[in-house]
Amino acid sequence: MTVELFGTDDRARMSEAIAVRIEVFVDEQRITLEDELDGHDEAGDSQAVHALVRDAGGNVLAAGRYYRADERTVQIGRMAVRAAARRSGIGRRLLDALMEDARRRGYVRATLNAQDHAVGFYAGAGFAALGAPFIECDIPHQGMERTL
Repeated sequence: MTVELFGTDDRARMSEAIAVRIEVFVDEQRITLEDELDGHDEAGDSQAVHALVRDAGGNVLAAGRYYRADERTVQIGRMAVRAAARRSGIGRRLLDALMEDARRRGYVRATLNAQDHAVGFYAGAGFAALGAPFIECDIPHQGMERTL
């Protein structure tokens, strides 16, 4: 299993990442495509770092990203693991790779908006609740943060 980090200018890998996100967020969770895709997916966004996880055969199992929230903080998001690959440690490997890359680039804090069902996953990775729960795209979320 490998984790690949890349920028938005890598359109081939962006297409693969977006395909996973559409499968998970649009098809499974019924989030609209307009809500799923944003400016951090567009070519030329130098603030965004995207990631793919591939199995030994080169099949994409998961995708995620982070972007600069401020000079010291990244916002992690769009963490999507294909259904058949869930509960196998792939999500944690993806999250760890994103955080390590951000740390290498000099960021000291990460924030994210966890879907309610994923709060425990992120807490297990050292994230703590930040603020009150909220609804986004008709799904309960909790802001979370941690030091990198």
